[in-house]
Amino acid sequence: MNLWEKGLGILYPQTCCFCGKVSRESICSACKKQVEYISEPRCKKCGKPIRQGTKEFCYDCEGKNTYYDQGKNIWLHKGPVKRSIYEFKYKNRRIYGVCYAKEMYRLYQEKIREWGVTCIVPIPLYRKRKRNRGYNQAEIIAKHLGRLVGIKVDTRAGERIQNTKPRKELGPKERKRSLQHAFRIKKGWKCERSVLLIDDIYTTGSTIDCVAKVLKEYGVSKVWFLTISIGQGL
Repeated sequence: MNLWEKGLGILYPQTCCFCGKVSRESICSACKKQVEYISEPRCKKCGKPIRQGTKEFCYDCEGKNTYYDQGKNIWLHKGPVKRSIYEFKYKNRRIYGVCYAKEMYRLYQEKIREWGVTCIVPIPLYRKRKRNRGYNQAEIIAKHLGRLVGIKVDTRAGERIQNTKPRKELGPKERKRSLQHAFRIKKGWKCERSVLLIDDIYTTGSTIDCVAKVLKEYGVSKVWFLTISIGQGL
């Protein structure tokens, strides 16, 4: 660590991304005991934990075709995780993105290599929403993860051309319908073979799948994803 980094550490000490207290680690020992990491058994498609170990897919993915090939997640979307992501998105706690990227790298660096990822792409945010918020939360995570894993990050591959309603206000079918023409690939983008999408929360998977659809229509062979959190499966 150089003097500049040491100075920043004194002025802006590292804090836990869940409780906000000063901590040597991105997640303090007390919060590590409270958050639920995703473990087996989990859905082989979306990564959602499932209660029945004999099943390969969760209720949502069973018998459903998706444009994305597979995805993984870090935590269940509840308690401290839910609060942390809210602060990350709406309270300007951009520093939390470093913690999330470190956890993605720690848990899934081997999986990223196995997938043969050639490019990391954050889920695009509608330009007006990004301007109002000041940043795209998925972009922050993607950039930090890209540095850790040594894979290029392309924040200009795609764009969101429709400002849809917040996902929490819509049902699964409405979400999918509202996103049908919400994304497009920018003209002249150099097509990649295997793309890793980054987003904050996996709810129904509609957003990720719609972006995967336009990527594959453009010529991408494989589309994977990583998210911070996801809900419990059946």
